[in-house]
Amino acid sequence: MTGAAAGAGPARREGTGTTSPLPAPDAPARRSLRTLVVLGLLATLGIVVLTSLGIWQVERRAWKLDLIARIDSRIHAEPVPAPGPADWPAVTRERDEYRRVRLAGHFLDGRQTLVQAVTERGGGYWVLTPLATDDGFTVLVNRGFVPEGERQAASAPGTQPDGRVQVTGLLRMTEPKGGFLRSNDPAAGRWYSRDVAAIAATRDLADTAPYFVDADAVSSPGGDAGPVGGLTVVTLPNNHLVYALTWFALAIMLAGAAVWVARDEWRSRRGGGR
Repeated sequence: MTGAAAGAGPARREGTGTTSPLPAPDAPARRSLRTLVVLGLLATLGIVVLTSLGIWQVERRAWKLDLIARIDSRIHAEPVPAPGPADWPAVTRERDEYRRVRLAGHFLDGRQTLVQAVTERGGGYWVLTPLATDDGFTVLVNRGFVPEGERQAASAPGTQPDGRVQVTGLLRMTEPKGGFLRSNDPAAGRWYSRDVAAIAATRDLADTAPYFVDADAVSSPGGDAGPVGGLTVVTLPNNHLVYALTWFALAIMLAGAAVWVARDEWRSRRGGGR
């Protein structure tokens, strides 16, 4: 054999006839028992938390579907009288929001409030006008939407319907503090949410209901006569199934990772004991 072919055999020390063994590969490091216990506890806790979040989202989905069904039945029901002062303490968002109501009285001209809005017709304002009801209390009525160019005309005195009117629409709960990431500024006349209490205080309204009413298209037909009603958007986001599947998937992934680590550790210890 030639000298080049000798490289295929055991390595020989220079100047000697002896051979030296090749170094053995390092054995994989084993995790300590304490580390395994901590990892196991953390994995178990994570799986429990993620699974609990998934179950909670499933329960939230059932609640949301029930709420959507109840709201759908409200908006298609026959209108009922708007709640009076005796019923105000019991009026809640979950029980009464989007309920169809009717009321009669006369609008208080010159006390309307324009609230910034974005609708299917673009940007503009909701026209909220207080209605002095025949029953002796006041309700803010959202008569509808006007575009930006109609702001001055909609807020001018003499633009509200004269005499006794009848209004049907959806009961809506107050929107305190503000909207569009801005706070209401009553002193400057800038309103970004339909905050009933703040508007009532600014317009010096007495005995005002803690809710407002979105007038329907029949009560506020719009056109040249005034604001366009019936633009209430009744949408409740229901993404709970997606959230639930996400949490469950994360729990399964974490469980799979824990099993993989446990199997790898078991193989390492089993191989090292031979």
